[in-house]
Amino acid sequence: MRPPVDRDRLRELALRLGNLARSKTTVYLTGGATAVIEGWRASTVDVNVRFEPDTDALLRELPKLKEELRINIELASPPDFIPELPGWRERSPLVLAEGNVELRHFDLYSQALAKVERGFQQDLQDVNSMLAHGLVKPDRLRELYESIEPQLYRYPAIDPGAFRRKLNDAL
Repeated sequence: MRPPVDRDRLRELALRLGNLARSKTTVYLTGGATAVIEGWRASTVDVNVRFEPDTDALLRELPKLKEELRINIELASPPDFIPELPGWRERSPLVLAEGNVELRHFDLYSQALAKVERGFQQDLQDVNSMLAHGLVKPDRLRELYESIEPQLYRYPAIDPGAFRRKLNDAL
């Protein structure tokens, strides 16, 4: 079992990715990594990332990085679970830049809605932290949910009525 990932280990991962990237790449962090950097969790079990562009060079290095740094790294982001929210890239805050890599949080509204839909206890605690720290505004979260609701048919595992009820409960 690999040790939990804290801020220092996330920083090391960013440095390594920055050194490996041959061209400008944005690495979006999601989930526990965002929570650790924002300070509402001390550590996370894994690091969920998305690369843009989807660079083969970095993807080929991930297995080696995972072993050398003893970090669980998964390719996952909110659009894997819910429709893309309009304007998500513009709402994805910069965390740091290293070499050719910009490390950003994946849009917090996207993260919040994906976490609400999933509904695990830790996810709901994260959403509460986002709301408590003013990183996500309830009215805007509802607006963005409504903007993607017509597209939920593309995600057959999601029951739109249940998703709406979960969002109402979370807010």
